Amino acid sequence: MTELASPSAYGMLTEPATMKIQRLLPGPIERIWAYLTDGDLRRQWLAAGQMEMKVGAPFELVWRNNELTNPPGHRPSGFSDEHRMESRIVELDPPNKLTFTWGTGGEVSFELASKGAEVLLTVIHRRLPDRAITLMVGAGWHMHLDILVARVTATEPEPYWDGWSRLRADYDRMLPA
Repeated sequence: MTELASPSAYGMLTEPATMKIQRLLPGPIERIWAYLTDGDLRRQWLAAGQMEMKVGAPFELVWRNNELTNPPGHRPSGFSDEHRMESRIVELDPPNKLTFTWGTGGEVSFELASKGAEVLLTVIHRRLPDRAITLMVGAGWHMHLDILVARVTATEPEPYWDGWSRLRADYDRMLPA
């Protein structure tokens, strides 16, 4: 990846059921906040879905990973064209922090911090239920964030599914069994 993938491109477990992954992105912070909260911008790197910017507000995330890159790469078996998940905003501090439920079991926080002309994005995914989900989530966040880096730097990301499959194998080797 590029230098903007620093400090470390790979996510790490900060607790047995919590993954943290970071990216350093070109600012300003309001631009990156828009990529997290605006459904049209977010669908370019993660998932579509409108959010009412209010604590307690429900929203739906809609993944269409085949549309994130052209070509999309080879989709592994077991994944559909579309995935939907109901979430709810838990914490909101624009443009610094957004926390929401991840379906019925987990929680995800996006934290933004200005670092000169750049913005440090920290994603923390809590309450991962098991190793299999942790591997999927690690590869997923990693690949989605690589696509976000590509979008905000006007570069071409690698095909989503090919990258995800490669990263899932990497996380399988890196994370404890």
